Amino acid sequence: MAINDYQIDSGEEKTYTIFAFTENKVGLLNRITIVFTRRHINIESITVSESEVKNVYRYTIIIKTTFAQVEKLVKQIAKQVDVLRASFYPEEETIFQEIAMYKIPMSSMINGSQVEQIVRDSHARILTVDPQYIIIEKTGHMEETRELFEKLSPFGILQFVRSGRVAITKHMKDLSTYLREQEEAYL
Repeated sequence: MAINDYQIDSGEEKTYTIFAFTENKVGLLNRITIVFTRRHINIESITVSESEVKNVYRYTIIIKTTFAQVEKLVKQIAKQVDVLRASFYPEEETIFQEIAMYKIPMSSMINGSQVEQIVRDSHARILTVDPQYIIIEKTGHMEETRELFEKLSPFGILQFVRSGRVAITKHMKDLSTYLREQEEAYL
């Protein structure tokens, strides 16, 4: 979907996912984040990884703002040198997940199987078992990772980390098709 496929809202703040496809250039992350800083918009989450196209990287940026603001942001990001494409989608137009890791003392496991049951009930998994600690991994939405945090808290969480959101759009047009169309337009 393109930017114009969404109706302009009444100024209500919503969660949007911005995708920027770029070349891998030094300083680009800084230039992109400056666009947000200048507009006083907080980035809720940012993840950068390789994309399905060789040598093209995907920035997944989550923000809460108005339609008008996100539209301006994406236009500014798209103007950056080394940005091949930038677009945005409301939360309901994406499929997304996060990953969280929890480090708890091994003594929590020795005192009974309650932690093991919490891990199973939460559809999490144990990654590492050490004489001093265990590390648990949970993939899901932020609410799910937070809920597991709350359930494990009484057992003593030694460390906790949650990744940024990774997301994929529900629409079907792929990046390679878009890039091919852009190339043909310039020929």
